[in-house]
Amino acid sequence: MVRNDSGVPEKGMTILKLSNVSKNFGAVSALTDIELEVKAGEVVALVGDNGAGKSTLIKILAGVHQPSAGRIEFCGKEVALDSPSRALELGIATVFQDLALCENLDVVANLFLGHEMSPWNLDEVSMEVRAWTLLRELAARIPSVREPIASLSGGQRQTVAIARSLLLDPKIIMLDEPTAALGVAQTAEVLNLIERVRERGLGVIIISHNMEDVRAVADRIVVLRLGRNNGVFSPDASNHELVAAITGATENAVSRRIDRKSGERADLGGNPA
Repeated sequence: MVRNDSGVPEKGMTILKLSNVSKNFGAVSALTDIELEVKAGEVVALVGDNGAGKSTLIKILAGVHQPSAGRIEFCGKEVALDSPSRALELGIATVFQDLALCENLDVVANLFLGHEMSPWNLDEVSMEVRAWTLLRELAARIPSVREPIASLSGGQRQTVAIARSLLLDPKIIMLDEPTAALGVAQTAEVLNLIERVRERGLGVIIISHNMEDVRAVADRIVVLRLGRNNGVFSPDASNHELVAAITGATENAVSRRIDRKSGERADLGGNPA
């Protein structure tokens, strides 16, 4: 594994690799023989229907659940993600859908919650400077780092949650539905932020049901269906291909619409001028 001077793997190098990872909850098989690879400086989208196993896989990588079988490699070495703290220690940060922000605290307090500088004698000045520096690097649109979270928009809250995950210098960030329930402008703000995180050389895993958001930022789209891999696609893949892989049905509303439009074009082409 080649790294630069900052310790971050060089762009294109494999950071995370899963081989035949399975997870059983008693007699229920949630994941079966999952294969996944994430490289430095790329965004991998994880898509699938409800119950496909996306959340279970993310929780395994976050150290919440341990796999029943399989191998996880991080920076070329086999690892055991036996706790959330171990995942963070290795460099895997997770931003869950609920964001886990304290609305009554300001941006600085939320960024450093649990990781305060000089906790016995808080260094407020250093934390504020570090907060502004990080948010400027991300070109984040936060009016003030002393603004309480309760007064921020959904996009700004997502920005704070992502910035907090970057404080520990991770190599991979996992985002669970980062644009859910956001407006158009806020969604664009979050997608721009994801691109800037990729430009920093980090690997990004994004879970989303919004195919347009996925196409906008993902380098690869990994489809899960019923707890198994069901294809890897480029962002140029058609909606028909993605819907078919997600649902397992080659005939659906999207395919019928495509066939209908193709038929209409053929009819127009066949009519005499």
